[in-house]
Amino acid sequence: MPLDRSALRRRSLPAAAQAPVPVHLAPAVAADPPTLLTAHGCWYPSADPGGEQVAYICDRAGVPQLWSGPARGGEAHVLDPDPDPVTEVSWSPDGRWIAYTSAPGGGEHTRVLVVRPDGTGRRVLAGAEPGASAHLGCWTRDGAALAVTVAQPSADTSAHSGAGHLPEDAAPALPDGSTGAAWTERDGHATLLGPPDRPAAGPYGDGLPDLAPAPPAAADGAADTSGGLAAYLLDPDGTRAPVLLFSEAGAASLRVCDIGAEGRFVLLRRGPRGRREALLLDAVSGRTTFRLPVADGDPWIGRLSADSRSLWLRSDADREFAALLRARLDEDGTLQDLSVAAERHETALDLLSLPDHGGWALLAWNVHGASELESVGLPATGSDGGLGPHHRSALPHEVVTRMAPVGRGGLFAALSGSRRRPGIWDLTGDFAPVRTGWSARDEDAAPPGRPPVSPVPLRCRARDGLMLGGWYYRAPERDPGRPAPCVIHLHGGPEEQERPVFNPLYHELLTRGMDVFAPDVRGSSGWGRSFVDADLGAGRFAAIDDVADCAAHVVAHGYADPLRLAVMGRSYGGYLTMASLVWHPDLFRTGVAVCGMSDLATFFAGTEPWIAQSAAAKYGHPERDRDLLRALSPMSRIDQLRAPVLAVHGEHDTNVPPTESEQFVRAARERGVPAELLTLRNEGHEFLRADNRRLYRRAAADWLEQHLGGAPLPRS
Repeated sequence: MPLDRSALRRRSLPAAAQAPVPVHLAPAVAADPPTLLTAHGCWYPSADPGGEQVAYICDRAGVPQLWSGPARGGEAHVLDPDPDPVTEVSWSPDGRWIAYTSAPGGGEHTRVLVVRPDGTGRRVLAGAEPGASAHLGCWTRDGAALAVTVAQPSADTSAHSGAGHLPEDAAPALPDGSTGAAWTERDGHATLLGPPDRPAAGPYGDGLPDLAPAPPAAADGAADTSGGLAAYLLDPDGTRAPVLLFSEAGAASLRVCDIGAEGRFVLLRRGPRGRREALLLDAVSGRTTFRLPVADGDPWIGRLSADSRSLWLRSDADREFAALLRARLDEDGTLQDLSVAAERHETALDLLSLPDHGGWALLAWNVHGASELESVGLPATGSDGGLGPHHRSALPHEVVTRMAPVGRGGLFAALSGSRRRPGIWDLTGDFAPVRTGWSARDEDAAPPGRPPVSPVPLRCRARDGLMLGGWYYRAPERDPGRPAPCVIHLHGGPEEQERPVFNPLYHELLTRGMDVFAPDVRGSSGWGRSFVDADLGAGRFAAIDDVADCAAHVVAHGYADPLRLAVMGRSYGGYLTMASLVWHPDLFRTGVAVCGMSDLATFFAGTEPWIAQSAAAKYGHPERDRDLLRALSPMSRIDQLRAPVLAVHGEHDTNVPPTESEQFVRAARERGVPAELLTLRNEGHEFLRADNRRLYRRAAADWLEQHLGGAPLPRS
């Protein structure tokens, strides 16, 4: 049934919070860009309603762009030749539009566009204004409108507003459980991160959260929606006015994950990292009828059944590992029953995807970093029955990164593995994966004569007894009994996870004769909620020690040469790299810190407001926890730095501003420690352009080889 927009609450918005205005773009150039990468990657698939065509992201021209190709044979073509990297893709349920998110200049301020499947009609729906940012939500079931979240300019940060009104007791909780006093403006542009002090979210009982319905939103007057994040329904044809669904001042995240078939109920994901929650919004009355904690990771947390009487969620509420939950609702969206539909022992539900008809669900389970994929039948409307038959797929590669079911039946999945580039596979029919014709072949993952290395899982125990995991990559042709120069590589997050996927950086280091150990220190995902939360507050000191303990483990087992150890990481891993160099100054010969935070106070002052909101839940409040953040900052111990350091940063990074690397390098040089800074042009927090990624890999490998003295392997 089409969305009844007349039933939705309409509000006149102040000038500072006007809905995004579409911007029409010139027609795309018909010719495809030249193929620069034989070993290209394809990922983030989204199929047309019939499953005949697939839109996806591909970097064969050197930058992630929007492409489309036939599902079963034939050539693919670029739909947007602009050099702005594309990050998300979604084909409309009616087949008329393809929506996608791109990052102008490679930075963090993204915009949402739509284009016709034939490449015509390209336009920016949201994020075109200077300084604006927007990302995709879901389509309505009929494809008539697209939900989009936009970041609004910070102004009044004391209220929640919009058609949905966040209840008072749902204020973002900070690490000690309180909500904290309102921030005053700091010396950067990140300002308020929460409302004034008030009680934290409702108590837990009987293993489930208190889910009292939120009070209805006020029915009169204009709502102040300036600042924070706001979700709108936008008409890609431009014939109907935008509808404000929900807004939240000082928000850390906000995404519209699903809209019920009749358009009344809206599933939202909100909250800072580590404290995400699902909200079910009654868009007609403005009530928030249901809320539940959900897991970090993939933002697409669940969907409503065809009749909106069941809500399927990927959640770790009161659990160590995320499972598939079923919330049964009454006709007003109020919770009647909550049950666990599918779970696995010490294994998290990583991805959840359901087609519109809701007859079956796709589940990707995270088994210590690798994926297991299954399809399960869902009970009929109103049924008390359990899940139907389970069908499992034997995957050709280790990790599923995205699932795209086809409404009429079928599935496309993005796979990645330790021995191949990301590719898209067709699992239609018997659930047996078949590589699409436009995905790179496995044998093209690396140059001839230099095959990728498959890692082995490695567990080690931290000094306080906590068990850590990770993956060890041994340089090819290395004598197994001879200790090697070794790079400890640290992932970002901190709640990301090291997974066995092909990493060109690791391949570059391995061909230079250096081993790589990529551990999951405390705070990483994949090992349970307690492990994720083990680094909160003062627990971050133990995370820094975890890095040293991982290095000690590979030395003790004879893998690594104790005199040729290096530490390296990106984002939070860049922070840990700097921290490890100053907390354990005699352990590592050198370090490479990529987009890392060197001073948590200056990071909070300079990052995006919504990123600061999430970071406060992980690291501490920049006012109340000022002393802790100072003690945790690598700059506070810069006098202990002994090892040479290379810092790498994207010039347009507004997640972790480049000044974080600049001040660390400057301070190192002032103390006579060799330090260099590589700034990558037209890049943000992620390095997305092939030439820049190649430059980064080679510069890092050159630096590490210089200081570790690796034994390079013969080059083909």
